[in-house]
Amino acid sequence: QLQASGGGLVQTGASLRLSCAASGRTASNNGMGWFRQAPGKEREFVASIDWNGSNTRYGDSVKGRFTISRAKAENAVYLQMNSLRPEDTAVYYCAVARSAGPATKSYGYKAWGQGTQVTVSS
Repeated sequence: QLQASGGGLVQTGASLRLSCAASGRTASNNGMGWFRQAPGKEREFVASIDWNGSNTRYGDSVKGRFTISRAKAENAVYLQMNSLRPEDTAVYYCAVARSAGPATKSYGYKAWGQGTQVTVSS
């Protein structure tokens, strides 16, 4: 199971840190990632990280503002979101990749969390 937390309502320019903890079967040998989905839009890739945290990937819309990291000992992944914009408003999902690498496509993931809402007001 994946449990995401840390979402909330913030103003433009604020920061949030999302957390995702994997319980049960360990994800320590798998890449992990974050996706988001806004109302009426398709799920969008946000960021991913490989199994040992050495390689990361980011969606174009969040590059330079968001940072993904992971804590293998805690079987957790984090998303630090800075300089938030109204267009970042969405439900954010964490996921465990099928492989060890930082997958960027949703079909590259085998397990998904329940999502946490992020709302950025203008």
